Amino acid sequence: MRALVLLGCLLASLLLSGQAEEAEDANEEAPLRDRSHIEKTLMLNEDKPSDDYSAVLQRLRKIYHSSIKPLEQSYKYNELRQHEITDGEITSKPMVLFLGPWSVGKSTMINYLLGLENTRYQLYTGAEPTTSEFTVLMHGPKLKTIEGIVMAADSARSFSPLEKFGQNFLEKLIGIEVPHKLLERVTFVDTPGIIENRKQQERGYPFNDVCQWFIDRADLIFVVFDPTKLDVGLELEMLFRQLKGRESQIRIILNKADNLATQMLMRVYGALFWSLAPLINVTEPPRVYVSSFWPQAYKPDTHQELFLQEEISLLEDLNQVIENRLENKIAFIRQHAIRVRIHALLVDRYLQTYRDKMTFFSDGELVFKDIVEDPDKFYIFKTILAKTNVSKFDLPNREAYKDFFGINPISSFKLLSQQCSYMGGCFLEKIERAITQELPGLLGSLGLGKNPGALNCDKTGCSETPKNRYRKH
Repeated sequence: MRALVLLGCLLASLLLSGQAEEAEDANEEAPLRDRSHIEKTLMLNEDKPSDDYSAVLQRLRKIYHSSIKPLEQSYKYNELRQHEITDGEITSKPMVLFLGPWSVGKSTMINYLLGLENTRYQLYTGAEPTTSEFTVLMHGPKLKTIEGIVMAADSARSFSPLEKFGQNFLEKLIGIEVPHKLLERVTFVDTPGIIENRKQQERGYPFNDVCQWFIDRADLIFVVFDPTKLDVGLELEMLFRQLKGRESQIRIILNKADNLATQMLMRVYGALFWSLAPLINVTEPPRVYVSSFWPQAYKPDTHQELFLQEEISLLEDLNQVIENRLENKIAFIRQHAIRVRIHALLVDRYLQTYRDKMTFFSDGELVFKDIVEDPDKFYIFKTILAKTNVSKFDLPNREAYKDFFGINPISSFKLLSQQCSYMGGCFLEKIERAITQELPGLLGSLGLGKNPGALNCDKTGCSETPKNRYRKH
């Protein structure tokens, strides 16, 4: 019965969409919508100079390189999570990612937010699938197109890790620099529309892996639908699996809502939730914005005031992400440091257990295979929970370590007690100090309105020689 209801909604929506396409020529002559609410909410008309965060970012970069990266490299964390943090990523602007089926209005929405319609800067749009590339819109002094292979080769940008997805993908990556005030504070990423009848290999590159890379780095994720494309196929289902754990950053958009009468809009809204319910397994449903994001005025006899308020709410969401740029960046680096620390503690525990179980007559390969196959038998994870202040909810998947140690022999690692020097201190203590003192201190200075660049060692302990708890006295 539910399937029949959904099918009925889709057929009705398709009919209405067809009527809208017939009126496309008329829409071209329709009056344009007032943009004053966009400029006011995003503060695009303010002439005040942008805040200089270079001192904060420099301090954050120093904390990462001195306190986090040594342990990260020593225990090969990047081979577990496949998330390498570059200097370009630390200093990058907030990223807003647009995902969704083809021809739902992602590119049109970007044009509308930036006011690029009927200019030489606008993204190409159409009723057919038009965006086949990952398009990154950045700020620049003049209009400029940058090829993906150039973006990946530029270490100053945050896109150099994309080289690992191959040359076929880099040919589908394009950067566009536009002299727009909003892009001084944020970066937009437009993605190819999801086409359910297309196989992954037909794209010529690992589409889902590339999406995951952008999802991991996005500060805000807009998943866009329209009334004619509410069905969920395999590719969209896979995309929502990749979004798990990022629910707080997801915003669902039901676009082109003014094409529908009130009763039909309610049915389509319900059908959208019905389709997405199995894919978003959280207690609190994601925020859904219902409006029409394009420059033409809303259709007459529709809920224009509702659509306008929904649009303003979305703009406030976007502005909040921009305003919280530094807080989010510091929190992200701290979360990364916590994961690196947990990983190092686990590898250290695996190694210690391996050494304890080894005897003169033991086969090292068989001993470690037994440990990796059943870590609970040797209390690997329980020991970490019992002896350290690690939450059980932060522990990584046990299965991931089978693959990790399949590539990295346990003999290639050192115990944490051996990762110390008299002058440099211990890797573990340095990362713990960054997690508990330096990063919270940097974050607190922002909230108090202080100059983060002036933080001294009395607050951060940056000049204190770490105590070597493992050194014999």
